Amino acid sequence: MNDNNLRIGDNSSHIIFITGGTKSGKSEFAEHLAKQKKNFTYVALSENNSSDKGWQKKINIHKKRRPKDWKLIETKDLLSTLNQEENPLLIDSISGFVMESINKNDNEWLTKMSSLITLLKRRKNTTIIVGEQVGWSLVSEYKIGNTFIERIGELQKKITKISQDNWLAINGRAIKIDEISLEIPS
Repeated sequence: MNDNNLRIGDNSSHIIFITGGTKSGKSEFAEHLAKQKKNFTYVALSENNSSDKGWQKKINIHKKRRPKDWKLIETKDLLSTLNQEENPLLIDSISGFVMESINKNDNEWLTKMSSLITLLKRRKNTTIIVGEQVGWSLVSEYKIGNTFIERIGELQKKITKISQDNWLAINGRAIKIDEISLEIPS
């Protein structure tokens, strides 16, 4: 597969989901795809924590890779951002949405997740979403860790179903999983 196979369609609504483990290359691949279009807005789903030197180093690496003309939104409120932004979006990463809702009860979580999926389906532009694969490792000994793993897994299955293109980044390679997989019946 070459770069000619990676073109983002010109249709008005196009969701691309890229998932993978830590340091798999998922953000770099998302940025590579996004550079094909103009006026991208980069949505960083995290708080700017200037006291965390390691986090700041990671943020600086991401900033250096992005084109200077991209708009940056650092937020924990993805739903409001989706309601307001009309430009093509790159959301990195969806785990921030899960963490922002981690202390909500199951019914509140299901409502927020449903609202997110509805807003994503209604968008009239390209949306690239980056997400983490966390369920391939050990089970957390902490309730909050297991809640995160279960919620991100559930959310990412829903995002995959509404995405036109689904990719798995692993070891610096991108695999288009739509072409080599079957959907598991529910």
